Amino acid sequence: MTVITRRTTVSGLLAIALLPAACASPSPVLYTLDQVPGVTRPHGPHVVMLRDIGLAPYLDRQQIVRSSSNYRIDVEANNWWGESFGAMMIRVLTAEIDQRLPGTSVYSESGAISPLPDATVEINIQRFDTDSDGKVRLTAQLAVTFANVDRASVSRSLQLVAVPPKPDLTGQVAAMSIAVGQLSDAVAAALTSRHR
Repeated sequence: MTVITRRTTVSGLLAIALLPAACASPSPVLYTLDQVPGVTRPHGPHVVMLRDIGLAPYLDRQQIVRSSSNYRIDVEANNWWGESFGAMMIRVLTAEIDQRLPGTSVYSESGAISPLPDATVEINIQRFDTDSDGKVRLTAQLAVTFANVDRASVSRSLQLVAVPPKPDLTGQVAAMSIAVGQLSDAVAAALTSRHR
């Protein structure tokens, strides 16, 4: 009787010890936006400062937001961005704007280098997810100011759309990368806009 009780107790303790491992969720899958090359433009400012991006609060999370349609925010529970969303956007935009403007050095406000800029770029992102049709929609506000008073400041609202190549999450991230490339195109165009 004592032997059976001891065996039962040991078996029960082993089962309890293994329970957290059995219930643990798998490690999250990490994603990142990819840089998309664009058409180069001459005559950009020598130094551009990209300010920290204003994000709609629902986007400022580690989990990837699939959609904000139909009065719901659908979030991927176990598919995350590999870095903070704002930092990732700044990293990709800085590289893409730099590629589109040869001869221009682009720096981010949160970086270690803070040169005196010839132009400053500010971006608010109000929406960045898929709509009810499965298309990625990027709604943003863009403002560019120049240190040279002969250059007119630029401000505009942008509605950008990209179609995912596949209906899954990888397709959405690919389409989001394309939309960020479109945003970089708009920034490059604003930075090379004509004088007053």
